[in-house]
Amino acid sequence: MDSTVIARERMKLTSITAIAALLCASAVRADDADAPMFTFNGFGTLGVAHSSEDRADFRSGLRPEGAGFTDDWSFAVDSLIAGQVNATFTPKLSAVVQVMAEPNYDGSYDPHVEWANIQYQFTPEFSVRIGRTVLPCFQLSETRKVGFTYPWVRPPLELYQVNPVASNDGADASYRLHFGEWTHTPQLRFGRSNTKLPNNAGTAKASNVWGISDTSEMGSLTAHVSYVRTELTLASFDPLFDGFRQFGPQGAAIADKNVVRDTVVTFLGVGASYDPGKWFTMAEWGRLRSDSVLGTRSAWYVSGGYRSGKFTPYLTYSKAFADELSDPGLDVSALPPFLAGPATGLNAGLNTILSQKPVEKTVSLGARWDFATNADFKLQFDHIRIGAGSTGVLTNTQPDFQLGGDLNVFSATIDFVF
Repeated sequence: MDSTVIARERMKLTSITAIAALLCASAVRADDADAPMFTFNGFGTLGVAHSSEDRADFRSGLRPEGAGFTDDWSFAVDSLIAGQVNATFTPKLSAVVQVMAEPNYDGSYDPHVEWANIQYQFTPEFSVRIGRTVLPCFQLSETRKVGFTYPWVRPPLELYQVNPVASNDGADASYRLHFGEWTHTPQLRFGRSNTKLPNNAGTAKASNVWGISDTSEMGSLTAHVSYVRTELTLASFDPLFDGFRQFGPQGAAIADKNVVRDTVVTFLGVGASYDPGKWFTMAEWGRLRSDSVLGTRSAWYVSGGYRSGKFTPYLTYSKAFADELSDPGLDVSALPPFLAGPATGLNAGLNTILSQKPVEKTVSLGARWDFATNADFKLQFDHIRIGAGSTGVLTNTQPDFQLGGDLNVFSATIDFVF
């Protein structure tokens, strides 16, 4: 990652600041005695959110809880702190380590490393990185958690929850091309990743990951397209589908249709933004496809805003779609009474997973105030209408939660970089 890009990793600020201070004090670049070999920067968000739905939690990313059921006013939806150490060993060889502290899958705030890679700049246009980087699925993949870099409180969840797994352990290569007024930066990557999922959902193991993306720029216009393919395993689903297999050919067919075991998953994303300075507009679309219980999911958004001095009001409309929110499962009527109960439980488990595919549409109205050169304050109101048969982006749904319905979310954040 370019050392000029704002850090993406979270951490406990005191520990990493101390490490960076020691490194900067003791090391300099080999080719320039006055330039530090190591530099440090960071970012953070202090946010609070309130949801009108008190039988489930409104959350972002892979955080296990949020606003609504767990807390009336939650700091867990958006808050984080992060830091990054960049090392420049030679004009061509550099490295980066990013550490982040935010609510983890288990509710802890233990810092974790999301970015850790070495880059070699073969030419001014061609570079290769080895280590942990980010999957460039979206326009804002590299800055999706750096709140100061975008106008909203958070990127539209309808789209950015379609593929919440962001990191990749492997290698990538990028090459900058120039065609007239256009600059294209295609990237090719390979790797794997293991991501812990909240709410006892186990680990998402992505193997044989490969993808290609391109970012094109011309003046105020930026366009992005990406394609990612992986083989995904969710072992936590295995006990459910092993149970279906106990019911003969019908159960085996249901299990084979839905199991996530080395299952091919693809993601295609397209987006564009136009930002001449005084105002901005942007739109993005993405689709995830899988022959499993994950099914096919797609989403899009369109957003625009106007800058007036230090204030930027904005409006966003986003929508998420998904197929097969329910399945009839096993034919309980054909089973003897002592098997009907277990079969009904298996059917309920399958339909619980299927209903967690987000189907919803959201209207977001907000404003950003840049009260300092390195800090902003944002307010945002979201009106969310969840599709029938879906939980939307909500989690921790309670027994009396009703699928579908409307809710309102109010958020306030302070974003900063340092």
